Amino acid sequence: MKKTAFITGATSGIGEACARKFAEGGYRLVITGRNAAKLETLKTALEAEGTEVRTLVFDVRNAAAAKAAVESLEEAWATPDVLINNAGLALGLEKEYEGDMTDWDIMIDTNIKGLLTMTRLLVPRMVARNAGHVINIGSVAGDAAYAGGNVYCATKAAVKTITDGLRIDVAETALRVTNIKPGLVETNFSRVRFHGDCERADKVYKGIKPLTGTDIADVAFYAASAPAHVQIAEVLVLATHQASGSVMHRENV
Repeated sequence: MKKTAFITGATSGIGEACARKFAEGGYRLVITGRNAAKLETLKTALEAEGTEVRTLVFDVRNAAAAKAAVESLEEAWATPDVLINNAGLALGLEKEYEGDMTDWDIMIDTNIKGLLTMTRLLVPRMVARNAGHVINIGSVAGDAAYAGGNVYCATKAAVKTITDGLRIDVAETALRVTNIKPGLVETNFSRVRFHGDCERADKVYKGIKPLTGTDIADVAFYAASAPAHVQIAEVLVLATHQASGSVMHRENV
């Protein structure tokens, strides 16, 4: 039987790239997201290439909906070989004392609580089988705060700590746990952060060649493909002209 990869936030960016990469690598997929139409479009494309796909439409912030979605899977699909906790976002770039509290709630509920929900729902199944791999998509932002990043950076620091804690908790099992920390990746990330302001979002990538979702998917697939005794615990992936979350060289800017 083919291995199964369960990917949250699969309708765009890194999540969609992971879906395509793992499909290419011979996995069957459970892909999740809030946008049913986008999930169906991706499913159709992947199935046309021979990949078995199940779609689950829910918001990771809604624990009850997540539980119902997971429990709706056939038994043969209910225990993934790889769980990619990708769903996440940044909202706003204001100073902390001027931040939007609704934005804070959305980031905390998605980036931290949503990740925990999916871990709680799926990892016990992996532990019972004594096999599996959890790949959490963190961020360079989790290493150190940058101007305007405050709460988003805190959520990604939490992802690092939660990932480290899970790795400790499953050390007596054959499970592996990986935290991938991308730097500047050109997806719809900045458009979401700036609430649809495309002009402002495009400036984020001006003067530098950023990473792509495919670059991060390649890292995730490499980690999942390592020999069983090899655990890629943490990977920081930056664009060539990016040194940290706040330091990068831009040409002609």
